[in-house]
Amino acid sequence: MERAFDKDAFAVVDLETTGTQRQQNDRIIQFGCAIIKKRKVVKTYSFLINPHKEIPLSVENLTGIKNEDVKSAHDFKFYAKRIRRILDKKIFVAHNVNFDLPFLNYELVNAGLEPLSGRAIDTVELAQIAFPTFPSYKLKDLTSRLKIQHLNPHRADSDALVTAKLLIKIIKKLENLPTATLNTLTALSKDLLRDTSYIFSEISQFARSSKRPLDKNLIQVRNLIIRRQSISSGNERAERTTFPASDAAKKELFKGHLRFRRGQVSLINRLNEFLTQEDKENLIVEAPNGSGKTFSYLMAYAYQLYSGRKLVVAAPTKVLQNQILQQEIPQLIKVTGLDLTAQEVKSSQHYLDLDGFFNSLYQTNSDITTLVWQMGILVWLTETETGDLDELQLTNYKAPFFAQITHPGDARVGTVFSDYDFWNLARSRQEQADILITNHAYLANHYMDSIWGANPYLVVDEAHRFADNVANCRNNGLQFESFWGMCSHLRNMLYYADNSAKERFGNDQEFAPIMDKLESQITDLIHAINQVQRRLYSRKNFAISKEEKRQTRVDLAFQGSDLFENVDQFKHDLNLMQNKIEQVRQNTNQILFLLYHQQENMLTSADVLIKDLQEEIDHLDYYAEQTYLLLDQLNNKDNGEKGFVLQITNYEDPLSTNIAWLTLDPSQQLQELYRYFDKKLFISATLMNNNSFNYMENELSLDKEKTAVYKARASYNVEKHLKVLALNDKTFPQDPNDEDYGYAIGKFLIKNIRKQNHILVLFTNLETIKEAFSEIVNASELKDYEILAQNLTGSNEKIAKRFAIAKKAILLGANSFWEGIDFKDTSVDIAIVTKLPFESPEQPEVRLREEKLKAKYGIHQIFEVDTLPRALIRFRQGCGRLIRNERDHGIFIILDQRIWYKNYGRRFLESLPVGAKKVDLKQINQILKDESINE
Repeated sequence: MERAFDKDAFAVVDLETTGTQRQQNDRIIQFGCAIIKKRKVVKTYSFLINPHKEIPLSVENLTGIKNEDVKSAHDFKFYAKRIRRILDKKIFVAHNVNFDLPFLNYELVNAGLEPLSGRAIDTVELAQIAFPTFPSYKLKDLTSRLKIQHLNPHRADSDALVTAKLLIKIIKKLENLPTATLNTLTALSKDLLRDTSYIFSEISQFARSSKRPLDKNLIQVRNLIIRRQSISSGNERAERTTFPASDAAKKELFKGHLRFRRGQVSLINRLNEFLTQEDKENLIVEAPNGSGKTFSYLMAYAYQLYSGRKLVVAAPTKVLQNQILQQEIPQLIKVTGLDLTAQEVKSSQHYLDLDGFFNSLYQTNSDITTLVWQMGILVWLTETETGDLDELQLTNYKAPFFAQITHPGDARVGTVFSDYDFWNLARSRQEQADILITNHAYLANHYMDSIWGANPYLVVDEAHRFADNVANCRNNGLQFESFWGMCSHLRNMLYYADNSAKERFGNDQEFAPIMDKLESQITDLIHAINQVQRRLYSRKNFAISKEEKRQTRVDLAFQGSDLFENVDQFKHDLNLMQNKIEQVRQNTNQILFLLYHQQENMLTSADVLIKDLQEEIDHLDYYAEQTYLLLDQLNNKDNGEKGFVLQITNYEDPLSTNIAWLTLDPSQQLQELYRYFDKKLFISATLMNNNSFNYMENELSLDKEKTAVYKARASYNVEKHLKVLALNDKTFPQDPNDEDYGYAIGKFLIKNIRKQNHILVLFTNLETIKEAFSEIVNASELKDYEILAQNLTGSNEKIAKRFAIAKKAILLGANSFWEGIDFKDTSVDIAIVTKLPFESPEQPEVRLREEKLKAKYGIHQIFEVDTLPRALIRFRQGCGRLIRNERDHGIFIILDQRIWYKNYGRRFLESLPVGAKKVDLKQINQILKDESINE
């Protein structure tokens, strides 16, 4: 039976070059090609090519092709005619076709030949569409995920061969899609790169001719094919409902599933005791990583859920939420046999709005990125059972497209897709679930939601971060620069742009009176915004701290009484601004109303103007709401709970002033939240400080009389899994504030890192990261490693994803990389502390918190009651990056030599789970040379 492409021949090409700028004398150094006929690779070609120029070190590190390899090779002109013949009458394919094809054509023309002009197809776009949930579309990541053997990544011959195999897999995946999905994909695909649409048109043509029935697990609504949805019926083999109190009962239960570990069992028993006794409302538990703490608390609470009460588990990150839901809950059900179901609870914006997505397919002005997302989502809809957009593993959901397709959170009734609405389905599943897993921020903002049920239990995982996360949820701000910039854009759109509203409708008798008023009203609003900015800017000399950010930006911290010395005047200015907003909003809305009603009488469409005006009204609503919130801060007599930060993007310009307000003490919010929950457990690997829970009890605002504490034991010998090395070497900078410290760290990595796969280097500022990165990025000694650096190689989310995917990687990170960002199941082999993690006193939030604590404890106590405890917890979290379970082994290296000669150094050493070995650079080098970690 004939299949799609049986009559086609594909030439899958990859080039290695001296660089990316062909018109600046970069040249090809290797040509690789694989020929596909009848979906099989039938021939391959590989030519090393002399570029007649030096191969840069970075290219040599990436490809392994050295200058001596090409010195005696022929140049491109020698191969040009042969390459032209190989590619003649074949469909050109490349992984990033807009690089390889123009580069090759440039060389062919230089050799006096005609450029290639046949069909050309891009496998990056095809992979993004066919495999929409993959975390990366780099060729080596795709081949790893699809189990395509890839012997020499970044060599043209190997890359061409695996790209050919990738194309065959993509074609097979697309062929299995429903015909209706293929038809929609084909209709959308015309704007894809080059001739990539040919793949879809051919496959859909063959699908239509075969008239395949729709799979029984799928359903068609309009022209969308989605997976049939169901709500879990629970565990059919459930029997046991009594907690297994004895060791014998637990051993019987664990048999074949879990190893009986005394430390874990003791933790389970302590948690059960807390739940069955009525004298305490709260329990704080420090449980080491790898002690099985998640399973322990799930098991202890599980036997209490048959009373109809739910268990709410709050974790700080999506990765931990997913781990609990995908790994720990299934294990709990398997071990206990209990009839329990669990669901994740998060904002509606995480879910696809089918109505919004369906409407987006009929817009004609989508850019190519949006088009690829749309096509990928069409494929994903045939696979997803939740509609949770996080499954797409994107690192940026802030594009305008996602504002259109994310669910607004309303209960859909009577729309085309209301019977299949993902958010409605999620809420139904949550209502029926026994265990609800959410994140700290969502819980802090929605603790009164009825979804939790009556008097639910609460577990706060990674509880050392809970108070700060609750406080951050109450932080807010007003970006005045963006506000008056938006107003200027609105004015331009209405009056001055090409095809403006005034040009089109200014003479219309209905539009003209409103247009005449609106221009001056927008100008008045901009003046009102600027007046508030100037008044705030005039207080800059009363700031209690000044932090210089990138380029000309400065952040100034203020106590409320210093910033708003004349509260009445500020309130007057904000009320005036609010009135001006309302005037502009009403008249812009009136213009929009007229456009809607005159649309059918217009000779040209006003769709774009209507859409833009609606967006501007949404912006005005947002800024009006933020202005009300700022007024609330001024009306609040107790401004001591808030701190204020002026973010000035150009210190010389008052009109670049913006404001943020921070919650300094979340105790009131925490206590209000606690009232909705029962038997609250706060658990983490780092809750103790100086062998006491006092600091954390205060941080979490817990009543000591109603709170019990417990320190769990590790269920394995930590010393066999973790080595701690602390540097003591006079040849290395003694002071981490030394101006050459970043370069010294770079040299340390070049000299010492070889055998280990994943190295996490922890910093406290971005400038030092930049210095270290510049030192190592092109080092031949580290050519096998992917070098990732915060603020330099992508967003934090993208960097974390690359680190988790890469076989070998070095990550240079600060701030949240100490603890806040997860690497999924990837083990960290070495964690290197470049500097003890004290917060910078110049950070506005730190200085404001210190001022508040000064009034309570006095200036001399702040270091002991806040600065040092916070640093110790972060330091322990950095160490905790290494050992996540019993299978992990790792080395924790401390380069900050203050740990040996400062008074507080002893406290850091004592906080570690194992003793630190004092070592010089030679000893570190020898230890790392001898150790193979996590193998």
